[in-house]
Amino acid sequence: MKKIIRSFVGMDVHKATISISVAEDGRGGTVRFIGVIPNTPEAVGKMAKQLARHGELDFCYEASGCGYGVHRQLTSLGHKCIVVAPSLIPRKSGERIKTDRRDSEKLAILHRSGDLTPVWVPDPTHEALRDLVRARVDASMHLMRARQQLLAFLLRHGRSYTTGNHWTQRHRCWLAGQTFQEQAHGIVFQNYLETVWTAQARRDALVQRISTMVAAWSLGPLVEALRGLRGIDLISAATFIASTGDLSRFESPRLLMGYLGLVPSEHSSGGTIRRGGITKTGNREARRMLIEAAWSYQYPARIAKEKAEILVRLPKNIRDIAWKAQTRLCTRYRSLIAKGKKSTVVVAAIARELAGFIWAIGREMRLPMTA
Repeated sequence: MKKIIRSFVGMDVHKATISISVAEDGRGGTVRFIGVIPNTPEAVGKMAKQLARHGELDFCYEASGCGYGVHRQLTSLGHKCIVVAPSLIPRKSGERIKTDRRDSEKLAILHRSGDLTPVWVPDPTHEALRDLVRARVDASMHLMRARQQLLAFLLRHGRSYTTGNHWTQRHRCWLAGQTFQEQAHGIVFQNYLETVWTAQARRDALVQRISTMVAAWSLGPLVEALRGLRGIDLISAATFIASTGDLSRFESPRLLMGYLGLVPSEHSSGGTIRRGGITKTGNREARRMLIEAAWSYQYPARIAKEKAEILVRLPKNIRDIAWKAQTRLCTRYRSLIAKGKKSTVVVAAIARELAGFIWAIGREMRLPMTA
């Protein structure tokens, strides 16, 4: 029987080109640089067909702004392919030369030895919703900058609103009544104001789109279940799930906490133990949503009217987890504050435990499907 030859293919993917290297199976297998091809579906398909003549192929490349198109094309052709976490690739401290050829050869060798850490690749529907969520975040940041620019302009001209909160109905009426002697100032003010209203309309439209798409999404029930937790609404739940993906890929809550970068960093050697702030690895938006939600646990445990309308639609096991999370985390917050901990440190600890309750809800949502 003919032995199947297995080869590991490292690809250094860029916007226009892909550098290809192949490492043959075995500790002493030959490593050779194939060349550079254009980053097009036609070129990738031709390359995979030519290499497949020599045996089984196992591809890998670093996650980047180029997305997952190459991964989906290669897997659809029947090949194995992983997308690698760039921050977890082993690197030599004394290495001072970096080229596309060296990078592709290094990926092929590390893939052969099993030293690469793959990232989770979303399906096209999940990736589309993730992009929509990111667009909402970008729109919110744009709105915040536009508001700051308008308020800074008014402050430079001695216009300060002191009778209430900004961006309320009364504040909008106050803005509408502002006039300037210089024509140029009036033009600038109207430009800033129109930018604010346009950015707000863009953000609100994206929020509505997310609400519509989540209702028909396969992970929509999980998003609805997470809304039972204090501090988490539809947008924050959708942002979290779109950023982290299906929670079933995390075997324990500790893995989810580590993925979100909410665990303390550590640098210990011998008998010396040094622990620092949280690692801040993983997805930034998912971590930010948890941090914002954690601030709500500084108040006593209770169920607001709006939250009660959501909880009544959820199964009892989900409601029990949500109430257990609220009672524990509210008590935990007051306990840590009483010990003299900084509020930011306490909120990070609350967010870490909140991730554990989110994992528990995700597990409960899977049980009916696996029964």
